Amino acid sequence: MLTGADRPLLEAPAVEVAPTLLGAVLTHTTPDGTVAVRVTEVEAYHGDGTDPGSHAFRGRTARNGTMFGPAGLLYAYFTYGMHTCANITCLPEGNASAVLLRAGRIVVGEALATVRRGGVAPVRLARGPANLASALGISLSDDGADVLGGGAYSLELARARPESIATGPRVGVSGDGGSAAFPWRFWLPGEPTVSAYRAAVRRVRSG
Repeated sequence: MLTGADRPLLEAPAVEVAPTLLGAVLTHTTPDGTVAVRVTEVEAYHGDGTDPGSHAFRGRTARNGTMFGPAGLLYAYFTYGMHTCANITCLPEGNASAVLLRAGRIVVGEALATVRRGGVAPVRLARGPANLASALGISLSDDGADVLGGGAYSLELARARPESIATGPRVGVSGDGGSAAFPWRFWLPGEPTVSAYRAAVRRVRSG
């Protein structure tokens, strides 16, 4: 397991950290039990004003403050008024950058994860960022938790880099323009837990 002494491993831009998180295992222990997910899909987000898809594109806010914290924090946020998604922060403190955990395979606590996800098939338990957070029992109150701090969360990197890593545009991200300008989604090819790609849909306000 990584500890605070390993924080420099995550103190790099998200596009560099993201591939290293493929195959990593994130574990969350709660009073209900322990669930661990082996990460199979991630997306990188920068915060330097050059990434229009990033929550930190326009600077620091109450919502995205954790993105500016030290590397190795859990950045949890609420989306669509109903789902929590989880990221791991990168770069030294004061610099916003994070890797969204998009999908994974349950390797510990499948029974508990199944209950949390309403009895879906094992391959779907952590497919998609909101489902991954739900299976792990991550809530908005976990925002800012240190995954390297020896608390409820722990992170273990893969012992060997995957033989093959696929890259492509991020899923449903407004601002990416549907182009190859941000090929910052990384996943393990052939892994059935990886989510389906969806381009961003422009929303039109009526009235």
